[in-house]
Order: sequence, then C-alpha cells, then structure tokens
Amino acid sequence: MELVYKTVFSFFLLASPSFGLDRGLAQNFIAIAGPLPRELVNSLHPQNQVLPKEAQDPGGSEAQEYLCQQDPVPSELPLHLSHLREAGVTHYKIFLPWACILPEGDARRPDEARVRWYRELLETLAAASLRPVVVLHERRVPSTVAARAVRGEAGGFADLFVEYAEFSFRSFGDLVDVWLTFSAVPEVLKSLPYDDHQSRVQALADAHDRAYQVYHEKYSPADGKLSIALGMDHILDSTSSELLSVSLQDSLDFLSLNLHYNCGSEADFYVKLGEFQNIWKDTEILLFSLKFLDCSSMEENPFIPVASIVTAINKEKARTIGYDVNEFLDFSSNHVLSITNTLQEKPVAVLAPGSSYQTVWEMFANQSELERDSFLQDVFPSGFLWGTSTGAFNIEGAWAEDGKGESIWDQFGHEGHVYMNQTTDVACDSYYKTSYDVYLLRALQPQLYKFSVSWPRIFPAGTNESISSKGVDYYNQLINSLLDSNIEPMVTLFHWDLPQALQVLGGWQNESIIEAFANYADFCFATFGDRVKFWITFHEPWVISYAGYGTGEHPPGITDPGVASYKVAHTILKAHAKVWHLYNDRYRSQQLGKVGLVLNSDWAEPQTPTNSEDVRASERYLQFMLGWFAHPIFVNGDYPDILKAQIQEVNQQCSATVAQLPLFTEEEKSWVKGTADFFGLSHYTSRLVSAVTNSTCTPGYESIGNFSLHVDPSWPQTASPWIHVVPWGLRRLLKFVSQEYTGTKIPIYIAGNGMPTQDGGDVINDTLRVDYFRRYINEALKAVKLDTVDVQSYITRSLVDGFEGPMGYSLKFGLHYVNFEDSNRPRTPKASAYFYSSVIEKNGFPSEVLDKLSTPVAFELPMSSRLPNLPASEVPSKAKVVWEKFSSQTKFERDMYFYGTFPEGFMWGVSTSAYQIEGGWDADGKGPSIWDTFTHVPGNINNNDTGDIACDSYNKVEEDLYLLRALGVKSYRFSLSWPRIFPSGRNNSINSHGVDYYNRLINGLVANNITPMVTLYHWDLPQALQDIGGWENSALIELFDSFADFCFQTFGDRVKFWLTFNEPQVVAWVGYGTEKFPPGVNDPGNAPYRVAHTLLKAHARVYHTYDRKYRASQGGIISLSLNVEWTEPKTPSDPRDIEAADRYMQFLLGWFAHPIFKNGDYPDVMKWTVGNRSELQNLPSSRLPVFTAEEREYIRGTADVFCFNTYTSKIVTHATTRLKPFSYEYDQEMSVEVDSSWPSSAVAGLRAVAWGMRRLLNWIKEEYGDPPMYVTENGVGIKTKSDVDDNARIFYYKTYIDEALKAYKLDGVNLRGYVAWSFMDSFEWLNGYDPRFGLHQVDFDNPNRPRTPKRSAVYYSEIIRNNGILLPKEDEFLYGEFPKNFCWSVATAAYQIEGAWRADGKGLSIWDQYSHTPLKISNDDNGDIACDSYHKIEEDVEMLKSLKVSHYRFSISWSRILPDGTTSYVNEAGLNYYERFIDALLAANITPQVTLYHWDLPQALQNIGGWENDTIVQRFKEYAELLFQRLGDKVKFWITINEPYNVAQYGYGTGTAAPGISLRPGRAPYVVGHNLIKAHAEAWHVYNETYRAKQGGLISITINSDWAEPRNPYKQEDRDAARRYVQFLAGWFAHPIFKNGDYNEVMKTRIRERSLAQGLSKSRLPEFTESEKQRIKGTYDFFGLNHYTTVLAYNLNYPAALASYDSDRGVASVTDRSWLGSGSFWLNVTPFGFRKLLRWLKEEYDNPPIYVTENGISERGAVNFNDTWRMHYHRHYINEALKAVVLDGVDLRGYTAWTLMDNFEWAVGFAERFGLYHVNRTDPNLPRLPKASARFYSQIISCNGFPDPATGPHPCLEPEPDVTPTGTTPGLADSVRFLGLDLTSQNAEIALYVLFALSGIGALVLVLIAYMYGKLSKRSHKRSHVELSKM
Repeated sequence: MELVYKTVFSFFLLASPSFGLDRGLAQNFIAIAGPLPRELVNSLHPQNQVLPKEAQDPGGSEAQEYLCQQDPVPSELPLHLSHLREAGVTHYKIFLPWACILPEGDARRPDEARVRWYRELLETLAAASLRPVVVLHERRVPSTVAARAVRGEAGGFADLFVEYAEFSFRSFGDLVDVWLTFSAVPEVLKSLPYDDHQSRVQALADAHDRAYQVYHEKYSPADGKLSIALGMDHILDSTSSELLSVSLQDSLDFLSLNLHYNCGSEADFYVKLGEFQNIWKDTEILLFSLKFLDCSSMEENPFIPVASIVTAINKEKARTIGYDVNEFLDFSSNHVLSITNTLQEKPVAVLAPGSSYQTVWEMFANQSELERDSFLQDVFPSGFLWGTSTGAFNIEGAWAEDGKGESIWDQFGHEGHVYMNQTTDVACDSYYKTSYDVYLLRALQPQLYKFSVSWPRIFPAGTNESISSKGVDYYNQLINSLLDSNIEPMVTLFHWDLPQALQVLGGWQNESIIEAFANYADFCFATFGDRVKFWITFHEPWVISYAGYGTGEHPPGITDPGVASYKVAHTILKAHAKVWHLYNDRYRSQQLGKVGLVLNSDWAEPQTPTNSEDVRASERYLQFMLGWFAHPIFVNGDYPDILKAQIQEVNQQCSATVAQLPLFTEEEKSWVKGTADFFGLSHYTSRLVSAVTNSTCTPGYESIGNFSLHVDPSWPQTASPWIHVVPWGLRRLLKFVSQEYTGTKIPIYIAGNGMPTQDGGDVINDTLRVDYFRRYINEALKAVKLDTVDVQSYITRSLVDGFEGPMGYSLKFGLHYVNFEDSNRPRTPKASAYFYSSVIEKNGFPSEVLDKLSTPVAFELPMSSRLPNLPASEVPSKAKVVWEKFSSQTKFERDMYFYGTFPEGFMWGVSTSAYQIEGGWDADGKGPSIWDTFTHVPGNINNNDTGDIACDSYNKVEEDLYLLRALGVKSYRFSLSWPRIFPSGRNNSINSHGVDYYNRLINGLVANNITPMVTLYHWDLPQALQDIGGWENSALIELFDSFADFCFQTFGDRVKFWLTFNEPQVVAWVGYGTEKFPPGVNDPGNAPYRVAHTLLKAHARVYHTYDRKYRASQGGIISLSLNVEWTEPKTPSDPRDIEAADRYMQFLLGWFAHPIFKNGDYPDVMKWTVGNRSELQNLPSSRLPVFTAEEREYIRGTADVFCFNTYTSKIVTHATTRLKPFSYEYDQEMSVEVDSSWPSSAVAGLRAVAWGMRRLLNWIKEEYGDPPMYVTENGVGIKTKSDVDDNARIFYYKTYIDEALKAYKLDGVNLRGYVAWSFMDSFEWLNGYDPRFGLHQVDFDNPNRPRTPKRSAVYYSEIIRNNGILLPKEDEFLYGEFPKNFCWSVATAAYQIEGAWRADGKGLSIWDQYSHTPLKISNDDNGDIACDSYHKIEEDVEMLKSLKVSHYRFSISWSRILPDGTTSYVNEAGLNYYERFIDALLAANITPQVTLYHWDLPQALQNIGGWENDTIVQRFKEYAELLFQRLGDKVKFWITINEPYNVAQYGYGTGTAAPGISLRPGRAPYVVGHNLIKAHAEAWHVYNETYRAKQGGLISITINSDWAEPRNPYKQEDRDAARRYVQFLAGWFAHPIFKNGDYNEVMKTRIRERSLAQGLSKSRLPEFTESEKQRIKGTYDFFGLNHYTTVLAYNLNYPAALASYDSDRGVASVTDRSWLGSGSFWLNVTPFGFRKLLRWLKEEYDNPPIYVTENGISERGAVNFNDTWRMHYHRHYINEALKAVVLDGVDLRGYTAWTLMDNFEWAVGFAERFGLYHVNRTDPNLPRLPKASARFYSQIISCNGFPDPATGPHPCLEPEPDVTPTGTTPGLADSVRFLGLDLTSQNAEIALYVLFALSGIGALVLVLIAYMYGKLSKRSHKRSHVELSKM
C-alpha cells in the first residue's frame, strides 16, 4: 500500500512541469486528502449516539458522521495520518460542524467539549506534519440559525455566520492557516430561510465577504488564506452564478473548485470549463473535490484525466495550486483490496438458477421502453378494494390529550430532531376531527380506510395496567363513522409510535415487548374486532429496524446497523407471529377477519444489466429489504439464504463481527411461517443496484449487503430525495412478490403508494401526483390483467398531508391539502383527490366511459293532481291566527330548543345558481346574459367583481360532485343558464357544449343518488332578449316556454324536480323597480307589476307544457321558488299592525303565491290597496294589471309543491305612505324595522331571526291549505375571506332548522325538504364576493378556485345523516334520588337582603360607598333597605320552612359586627341580630351555613388599601375568630370567602364592583387574590387549631366558576382556550387550596411570559413562599361551588403590551344561540356544563366533598309568578348534578339555589330577579310572595331528587293545596305538558287566581320596572359589570 501511495504522488510531482507548473509552485503544491475514513469514524462514535439533524444528512460527507462526537481522538488516527504523509499528502480536510460547536447558534454559549475535541484533532494533524484545510460550514444551515435568521435576529444570516466564523478563528486560528467558508454552496442556498432565490444568494455572498474582511483584519497570520468552494456544474441558475462571481471576486485568496469529471463526456466538461474560465481569470485554483465518473481507463493510468484537467486550467492565466487526492487513494485502496480478496477463499452468494428474481427480471429485461410505458385501458376485477391511508402520529395530534402517553415520536420532535423543530403535537388535529376526515372519505368514496391505532393513546404506559377510555372512545367513534359511511376500516396496530415508557425499557430490543404487544393487540381485537375485519400488525417493519435502530434517522435514534437493527427485526417477526396466532386461535371464528402486515420495498434493477454481479446485487438488495421479513412469514419461517450467506461472508471477511443475524429455533420457524392472511405491500420507487467493489468492514446497510444504490438521472425526482418516479418498477415488484411469496393462495394488498410534493407553490393543482397515481395504478392493473398477479387492493398514501417523520410538514403526501399555519387545520381537496375518486368510481381505466346512470334517488313525491281550489284571502287573511298563536309567547317558550327527526324521505339539499358559480361567461359559445352586461359596467358591483369566472364550476363538475357526496345531500338545487343553452335566447341557437355540461352534471348527480332540483330561470336572462324589452315584453312568455320545453325534453328523463322561476318578486321589483339589479329599470310604480304579470303567465305556460307533454312519461313535479321573510307586527295587540303585517306578506309572497296557490288572481288586499292608491293618484285605472277569467283559471294551481326562500324576519307597523312617486314599496302602506338585538350578518337587513321560520311555515300552512312545502334557500352571509371556522353559520342553521323541526313536529306543517344556501361561496350579486354564504370556502384569489369544507359543512352533513337534531344521550333525563342526608339549601347575602345600612351602629361597607356613587348602579338603586331582612327574621324563616330546605346559606356583614373592620370595637347589636336569626333557624330545624365575607368590606379597611394591603390578612383572621367564638357553638358550617375571583377581578381589576378600582388591571387583581387566599388559610387554621375540636364544624371557601366548552370542539386551540378559561377562573383559587399551595402552571407560565415580554423583571403574579404554600395547601373541608352558566371559549391574542387579567388569560367567549337566555345577558341555560364542571373538579382535585353553594336564574321585566323558566332551570341543573353523583361518582353533598327572594343584584340593582319568592317593592312592607318555582323546588327537596314515574306514584309528589302558586308536579294525572314541564290543571287554576288578585299591583310593578329598564337600556354595561348580579 505504501508503495502505491508513494508511486502515485511521486509521479505527479515529477510530472508537474508538464502540467504548466513552475518548480517553485510545485514545491508548495497542495495534495489534499480527507475527511476521516469510515473505519475511524466508526471507532469514534458509540452505538447509541443521537446526532443532530445536520449531522444525519445522508448526503453529507463521512466526516459528518462524527460531527457531534466528544470521545477522545482514537489511537489509530496518528498511524493513519502518518501513512498519508509518507504517501505525499500535504493537507487534510476538516469540516467544522456549526450546529455542534454552537448548538444554540450563539457564540456566547459554545459546546466547550466539542471545541476541545477539534483542537485535539488539529494538533494530531500537526504532529503528523499535515496542514489542515478547515471548512467552516458544509451543507444545510443549522435549524437554530435558520430560525434566528428568519426572525431577523442579529441582522440576519450574515451576522450569525460572521459571529460563528470569528469564534472559529479565535478558537483554532493558531493551528489553521487555510480556511474555506462554504464547500457545498447549492445546499447552503437551499436551506437559507428566504423565499426569494436572489435574496439567498446575496445573503451567502455577504456572509462570505464579511468573514473574509474580518479574517484579514483581525486574525490572519502572514500566510493565512481564505476561500470558498464553487462547482462548475450548472446547479445554480445563470443569474445566481453571475451574482456570486461578481460578489466574490475581491474576497478570496484562491478559488476552491468542486469538479465531477465524466470520462464519457469530456467535451461537455471542457465547454463548462471554458465558461468558468471566462469568469475566473488570473486566479489560483485548488481542486478541492475531484470525482471521476465512468473512468475505467484510470485502471491503466489514473493520472491521465487529472493531467488533462490541470493542463486545461493552466492554459489561461489561472494557476492550479493543488488538488484532491482521495480518488487516487480510493483507486489504490480498491486495487490492493482486490488483490487481497483473490488470496482469500470466501463463499460467494450467486443467483440460484431459476430464482424468482431472475425469472421476473428476465421476463422484463428485453422490454422496449415503448412497450414498458404503454398505457392499459381496462378495469380491475369486480370487488377490487380501493383505499387511502394515514398513520396515527402523522395526523392525530392531541399528543397529551385525555391521558395519552408519550410516544417515541413525541419525544423525538420535542428534542428538536425534526425539520424546523416541528412536532406531532397538533399535526392535522384529527383526534378532534373525525367527522372532518370521514367527510372527505365520503367524497373520495373508497372501500377501505387504512389508519393506525396509537398504542400510547390506548395504553399510555404501554401495558394494559393503564387504559385510556377516551382514547378507546376516539377509535370507536372513528370506526363507527366509517362503517356508517360504508367504508371498511383497515387497522394498523403499530405504525412506528411506540410508547416512550416501553422504549425506556429497551423498546424492540427487549424481548419482553412481544408480550406487551400481544396484550395490546388482544385488547384491540376484543374492543374493535366486532367491526374491524382487516388488521395489520406492523406497518413497514423494515423502516423501524433500518431507520430507528440502524441509521438513527427515526426514533429511538439508535445507530447500530449491524446488531440492533437485526435484533429488532427478529423481535418484530416474533411479535407479529404471536399476534397472528392470538387472532387465529381466539377471535377468527367469531370475527371472521384477516390479519397481515405491510412490508415496504423498492424494486431493484441492475445498474449494468449485462453485469452478473449487478444482477446478483439487485436480488440481494430485494432480499435484504423485502425478504428480511417476507421470507420468514411467507416461505419457510427463516431468513432468506442469500441474506444469511451474505452476512456470514461479511463476518468472515472482517476480523470482527460486522453483523449479527439472530437465529430462529425450529419451533420458532414453524411458529412464524404462514402468519399472514394477505401480503400488504407499500412501494414508492425503484433503485439501480450495483455490486460493491471496495467493500469495507464498517457496519452499514449497503456494506453488509454488498450493494450500492443509484438512480437513473432520467427518472423524475419528487420532493423527497428517496422517491423517484419509476412506475414500471411496481409491476415487476408485484410479479416478484407473487412468484416468490404469495402465488395464488395469498392476496396482495398494495397498502401504500404515493409521492410527496413540496411545501409551497401550487399545493392544490398537484398534477405531478395525478400523473404518478395514473401511471402507478396502471402498472398495478397490468400486473393483474397481463401477469395474473392476485392484487386485490390499492391504497394511496395519504388521505391528508401530515407529519412526515424527520422532514416534518415540509413534504406533502396528501390527497387533501392541510394548512398547518391555520389553527383550524382546514383540509382542501387537491386535483389528485378528484382524480383518484374518478379512478375509484370507474374501477380503473375503462376504454370507454361507462354510462353509470342509476334510477334517481326516490323521495316521496306529492300527488301530481292539481292543488285544491282555494278562495281568495280575506283582509287580513285567516292566517292571522299565527300571530295570535305565537306573538304572545315568552322568550322561554319561543326559544326552547327542540329535539327530533324529520319524516323518512325528507329531502335535504344545498343550492347554487348558474351565474353565481359557473363562470365560463363566454366559453364554448355561451351568449351574454344581462348579468354579464351589468357586471362589466364599472361601479355596478362591489369591488367591480364579476361572475366571469366565479367558482369556475363550468370546468369543475367532478370537484362539485365530490363535495356534494361528502355532504350527503339528497338533492342539489342548481339553475340552468338560459344563454349557455340558447345563446340568443331562442331555440334556433342551441349550444351543444352548454348542453353537454349540464348532462355531465345531471348524470353525475344521478349516479351519486342525488336528486337534481333544477331552476329554469335564476335571473340571468339572455341579453339578446333584454334587447327586445326583457320581461316587459310578453313575447318572452313564448320564448321562455320554448327554452323550458327543450330542457324538459333534454334533461327530463333524469330531472324530476323543476322550478320555473327563482324569486320572481326580486326580478320584478329589484330589476325593474329599483334599478339595482339588471336590467336596471327604474320604474317603481308600474314596471314591477307588469313584469310580475308576465312572469306569472310565463310560469303557467311552462307548467302546462310540462303537464301536457312530459308529466306522464317523466313523472316529475314542477313549481317555482318564492322569496319571503317573516313579518312580526310591532304591536301584536294593535289590529292595524296585524293588518300591516298581513299586507306585507301578501305584497311579498301573495303577489305570486295567491294567483298560483289560490284563485288565479292577486290578493284582494293588493288589488284594493293599489287600486285605491291609483285612484288617489288620479290614474284612470289601477297600476296593478288585471287577469282575464281565462287567465285566472290558466294560472290557478300551476304548482305541485310550495317552494320558498327565506333568510330573515322584519317588524312592521302601519304607516301612511306618500302617493308620489308611484311605488310598489309605498303601496304597502307600512314601515319596516328590525330589532337591533337580532344577530347581524354580512348583508344589511338579513339578520338571524330563527323563530320567524316556524311562524312563517305556519302562516303558509294556514294561508295556502297546508301544501307540501320545501325550503329551497336558507342561509347566512359572513363578511370574511376565510371563515372555515364559521360558528355563526352553525348557530344560524342550528336554530333555523330547529324551528322548521318544531313546525313539522309540533304544528303539523307538511314540510318535505330543506335546502341550504349555499353549497359554496359564490358571486353574491351586488355585493360581489364579499359576503360568504357557502358551506364550502372558495379561494377566489387562487386560479384553481379550491374548495375547502367549512365547519358548517360538517355540521350540516351530520344533521342530514341524523335526519334532524337528536338529543345527545348525555342530556337524557335521569330519574333517581340523591344520597340520604343530602343537604338542600337556598342562599342570600347580607348586603343584598338586610338593608338597615346605618341601623344599630353598623359601619359603612364598600358597597354602601359604591352604591351611593353616581352612575355605578342601574336605576340608581342601592341596598339601603334591600329586602329589609334585618327587620324580618320571622318572615324569612317562614319562607325557608315552606321551602323545606335543610340548610340556609347567608352571610354576615363584617361592618355590622366590626364597624371599622377591627376588633377594637364590637357592635353587639349587630351580633345580636345574627344570634337571633340563627336561633330561629335552629328552632325550625334548619342548619345555618354562614359566609364570613360576601364582598361587603368595611369601608374603613378599604381606606387603608383594602384587599391590596396585606395587613388585611390579620384583620380577617381576627374577624373570623370573633365569629367562631361568639357563634361557633351554633354554626357548624362556615364559608370564609364568597367568590374571591369576583372580589379580585371586578373589585380591583375592571372596577365594575366595589370598591371600583381599575387603575392596575394587570397587577392589583393578583395582589388581591394573593391576600384573599392567605386570609382564607389563616381563618381556616384558626378554626382548625382552636375551635374544631370543641365545635365540630366544617369550614372552607366558595369558588365560582363557569364551565367552558371550546367554541370549535374540533380544534385543539379552542380546547386549550377552554381549559385556560377554567384554570384562570376556578383554578386561580382552587389550585393553591385544593392541590399544592401554589398557583396552577397555566397561570404561572402565561403571566410570567407576558410580564417578561413587557420588560418586567419578574411575573406580575405574586409568589408564595414555601412556608406559605404549606400553610395554604389543604385548607378546606369541602369545595364550595357557585355555578350558573357555560361559555364557548376560543383563543384571543391580546397585544403584548396590554397588562390585564383578560389579556393574560388570552381567551374570548361567545354563547350558542340555541341556548335559552335569562334576565342576565351573561347567563344562558346550559345544564350540561354543570355536570362537566363537577366532574372536572372531581378529577382535578381528587374528588373533594362538594357543596353547590349557589345556582339559579334571573328574569327581567314584568313579574310572572308562573316562572316556568326557573322551574326548567332548576329541574335540569339539579338533574345534571344527580348524573354527576350517580354516573360520575362525584362526591356532591349538597345543593343551594340562588336565591331565596328577589334582592339587590349588585351593579344591576333590582332590575334582575333570581328569587324563588318575589319581593313586592311597591309595598312598603316588602311582602314576600311565592313563585311557582318555590313549590317546585320544595317538591324536589321532598323527593330528594326525581322519583321514576315507572315505579308508580311517590308520596313526595302529593299536592299540598295550602301552598300557592304551584310549580310543576311531575307524574300527576290530569297534567298539561308544557315544553318539558308538567303543570296540573288544579295548580294552573290556583296560579290564575293569584295572578288575577295581583293584577292591580302587577300593573304598577310593570310601570315601575319598565321605567327602570328604560333607564338601564340607555346605559352601556360591560359583562363584568352585570356578571355580579347572579349573586
């Protein structure tokens, strides 16, 4: 070897003059080698080293394998370097690893150990007389640097690089005099975090230039040099090359050049060299990297090519100063090794004659390229299974939700091993988006969905000792949803995400995992196997073994390819076999499923087909990849002979064991063999394989297998470097699998095939993926049809873009694009999804498109006979009964949500119209419409939008059908574009392209069992017909009939539901009256009536044409869609307003409906009003045209069903309108308004008024004889470009559809169908694209017009699938009783009821001060008298006795006992009041529950800072001890503080409660909260240590909390916000007391981070000392809970500088419109939240005893003693509490209703009333009068819950006639059902008498309250202001 080395370099130096080198230069010539060879690398780094991402780059140099190593320099290195020096090497390459030396990218925090290691290496080089050439950075920029650069830290990339360079110069400059800044410029450029390529080039050039300047100014020795390495290949574009060249000319001492020299392409090389020399003249050049390709001639003389290169370079003024000698070392090494090998006898693995590989390869070897790539037009066999796939860790997210355990991928991502530090934490959020994913699957329509179960989600610790029920629920829900959508689940048990808890024990290297995996599989079979029939044990075990334990690229990141990799495979095979046998023995006979596994494999093609060694290497590669796992299972239970022989050969060849292949025992072989019911194959690409001629003994996949992998440069590259597009490889691989493993006995399932695209660019129109699928699927088809391979399934990867291992989200494999920048994770179908869906639909590639028409979906058609002849409407119409029935409803009655289903066959649909979605305005011969003309005039439409392209539906039939399938609609309403079919409007110009479009759409709908609901005219009149007068010209009657006739004839065989006109009132009034719509006629008093006349006659004409010519043969129905909005009279008791409302309905709806559905003529009120006004206007006749008797008969009954569009409601009142100008609007003689409280929308005037829907349906029923009705449009517009999380639209549909359900179920309305507007965002007429009405979002800025399902689409699809709105199972009523001795209570508070504010020496409280401050309290109310309870002990106790409560919760006024707040003076009169009251309670057998502090702090203490002054802790302790001393012998239930949250936040944060402080909202609330907690703890300790033993009572605190649901339950961000809401509310005080003495981590983290970001040195949240924590922790005997309502929470990012509680919490909230309201705007009726909160408290605080200390509801306005809303509230809230006890095991000990009587409700005064008893404040005696709820609550108390009616009458339900008025009495006979409540007729009668008796007083109360309410309505109150009122 030494001889070879010396000969090599001596030859070169001797020959140097002939290369053009002078003798002096030759003396200093650089011969550069390095980096370290693999043998030394291997000795350098241990097996389990986890390298940083940059050090794992497979394309990196060998040196990079030890970049981050810290072990000592190996002892073999000096000898190796010495050999190099002796051979003539002068210099040695060293690549510094930026990512390892500065792991944080910060020179102030280097890795000192690594710096020392590199110094030691450099010193070793110096000792060997080798000079280092040090490269500062080689390949990709470290992720930490990229992240900082993109944030703009330190001024960008150049600053960061110079910082690193200077550090290196300082650290190593004494040992280095030759530096390179960068050596792989193209890769560096790719990794720079800038979008613009030129910016990346400039950044790199700046970095180099500045490093050069710094080096020579500060660090360079005399002979120091700095360079950069460039390539000569055209990797960079010309602009980039030129920019670099110019930038670098003056900033390098020599140029380093990377050369690839192909001996077969010398001419091309010298062309490039010439171009290069034109730029770099008179430059010293170092050939830094020199590679020779296909240079077989080098074996004779290796120096001929290098001599030619040097000579060519030196022809110009450039001078070669050295070159890379590695190629010669390699050549010499190979030469010597080859000699050595011939001297050793070793077994050689050869192709067995007739082996499967040889058979398959020879079968295809002689294929021509044309034959190979030909396309086969054919279909797959019937029953072929199409599918798509995902993996749990790729898509689920929710990494720590619901008890899920950590997986190895979770840890891998959190340790920063993934691209851009991405993680699986949220991924696609599929854990919360089951319905979204199934929605997409329904659109795609596969037969299979392959997904994996996350082992740590089911078994968090990896074993069955801990099972996550919620994880199980998730998979049950997914499986059930799939089956419900006719999709078979194919479930993978293990898709790489091992529980971290098992990895800690060794993972797959520990054989005990086999048992753990079997237990996990057993659980899955037992739990899901009744529904899952396809099981996969392991997905791609080769990847687990190779990447997880071989290369370390995947977790667990172990790099041990020779031992661990094979051991893991061995364990996996045995685990697989065990699970297969488990299923086979225990489950197969009952479940009848199949179990297999999925193996991944490339196809291997010999690089040189004529080279037998390459052919053998190819087979070897296949056996190492596929046979490794397939052979034991499908052949003989053992590894392939080729694999075993090769490993044996390698081990014999090397002195040490390179690879250890475990052995199977004979028993194990028998056990493993045959353990698969199918062969799952995943395949992506192919490889060219060659034999290795210079094998080494370094363990590695290729070195052990003795093969080398290559790709053909002509193979198209994908976004992933390992996937090239080689479709024909799939066919060959399938044939090999069939030949080698499966034959005809075992089916093959292609279970993974796809390609990635890059993140960026056109992510929707993925034509490359479409082509990939087309060609790969076709190769599978060839394998089936031409090669008789039994392939039974094809499954794509993947359903959606997801987390792709180390590459994170940068690779996109999905059929659906997921926007990971959007927290909603919206999913948008790509072109490939539509393509694949069409392949599935056609089952392949049929030679001719099959006519797949099926019978139209059946829905219950009405009888085709004409509707009955109805008389003309009266004035007002008889339908006025609807106002009489509904207008007197209370809000409670009106808004009560209803559950139920619509009739079977109900027609759910969605709608669009031609002009709004089609686009293609002038495509394929379409004629212009009036809307084309109108929109092309600037200024007519918002933003000058047009419908020229719209949603491009003309070109997107498949896309639209795709999402209609997803919705699951039964019908699709669309319109035909008249000018698209008849461009001139006449039948002499038929556009066949337009007809083809509609045929394709209709055929697609029918094929998908969707009924086409076709509108003939939706406003887009052909312009040619408008040119002759449009609808004012009666000639259009004939022309429209001609158009309709053509449509019936052409499409009527498939269309069974026709609509002639959409909203003819809009055509007539807006188009011809207001000129707002085209044709823009402004004649409001005449033209609308003329046009309507024509439209009615045209409609009738078309109806009769269908009736006469087509109905008998086609069997369809025909009608028209009328627009209407419900109209509510402003004063329902005013007959004139009733008449005005009826008149509005007749002018709007009756204008067209009355002639058609009644008597063929206009409504009398219209004729009378217009006629009279015409006469008043001095006109000779009415402006309203007249029908002849013949026309009336012709028009009457020309509709089979009643179809209408509705969006909103209006309030009308009679008005005298002006006579001129003549106007249809003024003719109606009324004024219109809306209620400002109705939710608004994007379109002015279209407010959401859901209850109007029910009333409208009833009105139509009454007015038109209950015809079959279809709602053909209903929806809401939202003004935003992106509203995928459109909760406002969901609220709209949720409430409107429910009102329709009420009309059907409760009122008997003959409703047959409901059609939502609209299918997708579209052109919304005058508003252009601003308002979005769609269920699917359309991106109008993207030329592809991608459609993305919104949350409302998923919601609507669920309603369709349920055929209505089902009561959630958890909301079903539970009968049962509470535990014995359950405490029933009612509550009040001192300031709210006592009054006597200055009586008997009482001191002032902060509420006295606050309520006497102007503008603080509504109506200037105060608590001076309140309920006067200070003087009414006897009355109050009587109420309590009547209620039958066992307890009574009240508070003590601190200032009544201690006027100045201190014990310096005790007011005995005050104490005496409480002593007398407590005695009275005890005498009535009622237990007192005493609150020490309910907000009324002595003003004297507030004057010295109140709760902000920590001395208050001691004051409160002293106050508490006084009460314990004086009252403790009688009081056994103490509450220290009521709702500390409200004290802190509203008293000292927002200032909306006493003491009204708001100056320090980001600090004061936390200080106050801190002192409140400490005060509570001190009071508790006083009682516990001094009084508990002798008094035996309980003491704790009452904490208030809403429950928070995520606004979007499918969104991780909203779920996090909901948790944060509760932790900031309940957890603020509960966590220190009930957990660990400290605040919860959520609060501490967020407040600290925001405080630091605001420039503060520490958190604004105070800290407890350790002693304080210990004193606070556990200071409770029970959990006192006040709860009223629930909110929907979502994340809100406040400005960073804003310091407040709300901004710290970062949560906003809304309420669901379907929730019942109350008298308090913040309080909605949400019983379900009560149970959830109780369950949360149990789980969060270890199930403490809980007493609900407040719960109730308010009302406003006139007093109604029959308070059904309150009975409803308590019934359902108490029932949820019962569920918490019985079903959830919550330790609930008592329930307290708020409140005993109406009282002072803090900031709103007496305006809101919560009481079970009414206090008549108009009577000076303040009498207490029971409401029905008092009796109702007492009955619940008597029953201790809700006795089950099924068990018969219960004594507690017996009526007590002496108590009036009464509430509901469940279970009694002779009861009246009222919205879920039972009222007996007896009780109703008594209540009526009471109401009569009180009517006089009630009237006065009404006047008073109306006055107070009127004042209040003029003032604006924040929620926080009024929120206090619930107490």
